[in-house]
Amino acid sequence: MKVEIWSDVVCPWCYIGKRRLEHALTEFEHADQVAVSWRSFQLHPEAERGVAVPTIGYLTQRFGPQAGEMTARVARIASDEGLDFDFTKALTVNTIDAHRLIHLAADQGVADAAKERLLHAHFTEGANLADPDTLVALLKEAGVDPDRTRAVLDGDDFADAVQADIDQARAFGITGVPFFVIDRKYGISGAQPAETFRQALATAFKDEAS
Repeated sequence: MKVEIWSDVVCPWCYIGKRRLEHALTEFEHADQVAVSWRSFQLHPEAERGVAVPTIGYLTQRFGPQAGEMTARVARIASDEGLDFDFTKALTVNTIDAHRLIHLAADQGVADAAKERLLHAHFTEGANLADPDTLVALLKEAGVDPDRTRAVLDGDDFADAVQADIDQARAFGITGVPFFVIDRKYGISGAQPAETFRQALATAFKDEAS
């Protein structure tokens, strides 16, 4: 069974949804037969590459004074999932290079580790995911060779793969993330409760077995 997840590494609900899916998998008896693939989606494709701006300021510009209340609410929900969000440190960036590196990590069998490391770095540590040196260090922690990471960042490797993910999202009608697709048959939009994911996995598994 294949679960494809369209998400972005600066999307708070994507991190919450990742954790809720993981919780669901711990309760799913056929979890060993589930393969998870990470697909690219950019929340801020208009952001200038290589530039980082404080997320609170960015959100205040977009949503006004209620941005602080919004982020506090999301942080409380994240805490319920065991995640420590610090929006006062978070930096909004163009994530095209982070997505290219997740594809590189997938080639080396460590995509989930890379995704987790980038999400944690952004939401908890306030890392600048537009900075090449930071990305090299984070991918090294996830098990990716620094020289290979640097080579990807210095060129355009995996840019086509990122664009293919974005094009597929558009073809599916995906306009927001996270979005989960099971066996290209079932779609789940948003960071749904773990039980919703568990039920969807059970339904898909039953379909596949019948």
